[in-house]
Amino acid sequence: MSPKSQSPRPLGGITVIALEHAIAAPFCTRQLADLGARVIKVERPGVGDFARDYDERVRGLASHFVWTNRSKESLTLDVKRPRGQRVLQRLIARADVLVQNLAPGAAARLGLSYEALAPAYPKLIVCDISGYGDDPVRPGPYRDKKAYDLLIQSESGFLSVTGTPDEMAKAGCSIADIAAGMYAYSNILAALLQRGKTGQGCRIDVSMLESMAEWMSFPLYYAFEGQPPPPRAGAAHATIYPYGPFPCGDGKTVMLGLQNEREWKVFCDQVLNQPALASDPRFTSTPLRVQNRDALRVLIVQAFKPFTAEQIAQSLDAALIANAQVRTMQDVWEHPQLAARKRWTPIGSSAGPIVALQPPGIPAAWQPRMDAIPTLGQHTEAILAEIGYGAQEIALLRSEKVV
Repeated sequence: MSPKSQSPRPLGGITVIALEHAIAAPFCTRQLADLGARVIKVERPGVGDFARDYDERVRGLASHFVWTNRSKESLTLDVKRPRGQRVLQRLIARADVLVQNLAPGAAARLGLSYEALAPAYPKLIVCDISGYGDDPVRPGPYRDKKAYDLLIQSESGFLSVTGTPDEMAKAGCSIADIAAGMYAYSNILAALLQRGKTGQGCRIDVSMLESMAEWMSFPLYYAFEGQPPPPRAGAAHATIYPYGPFPCGDGKTVMLGLQNEREWKVFCDQVLNQPALASDPRFTSTPLRVQNRDALRVLIVQAFKPFTAEQIAQSLDAALIANAQVRTMQDVWEHPQLAARKRWTPIGSSAGPIVALQPPGIPAAWQPRMDAIPTLGQHTEAILAEIGYGAQEIALLRSEKVV
């Protein structure tokens, strides 16, 4: 065993209780588990996190669930029942962090708001994730609206600037959930650091809408004080050209991006073999190239037509022009860079070993936690025994369907 694998992880000793479902909260807590936190996932008896049933694409397991739930312990518990609430209180008494993304107001009705818990557990960090924010002082008119990823993509303006000129398009992954999960994760890390200084926990209120609005700040500022927003430009850049996909002679596509006038001149000279084009008055600045993008696209496509995508990529590389292949999902599984950096590792599951991407960022001193995906209720009895329940009490909880 290497010294790196023996080194303690940053969140070793931290316990997280997660009342979570779908994507935003599970994505947050999985990253806490990556750093060594113990994450106890509380699921409804017999049903569990509904993301378990989204699909069966990973040897019978759901793709979303496999992605966001490794390295966790699953405890089935009916938190609405008095006996279930007592179990939950025992867990919280031992916890450092409580994360929840239940329906708006549900956690407060269960007595799980920060205000209700802080007097008994002053060191507890409570992270509430919701669609529109759940601040009792500033609730806002949207607090109680249901919020799903696509709806937040719409409300945040993302859809208005994404797609083709004729039709808007959603992101191909759950971008609003991911944004909220990332802000929950980073704020929890900050809260743990702050608690180390003050000894006090806090409440974190993460809104999917606010998370996405932050990510939309470039188009927001581009449309500052009523100016026209960036137009929808498909896979191309809305305000820089040439920047986007271009077909080549073999039917494949190369993605390229020019950022400045120096690169534009090199591109004309070394890639297009048309140095005079650099001084064409239609194309001598980024705004002019954007304004005349249709004419410029015709010239680029004609220049690329005699060559394969690989040949064009080699020419772009030689000219130090940024470029990329348009890869499929299967291509990414086999990406040579990910393979060379050994970013894939097997993790356990009820369906056998499943390859998983190691967390971005390669720590020099410790190994990310990459443990199995839990089956529903897999750790229930062990967790109950740990917090003081005997065999007869556990059998009673099972008979009453509390767990």
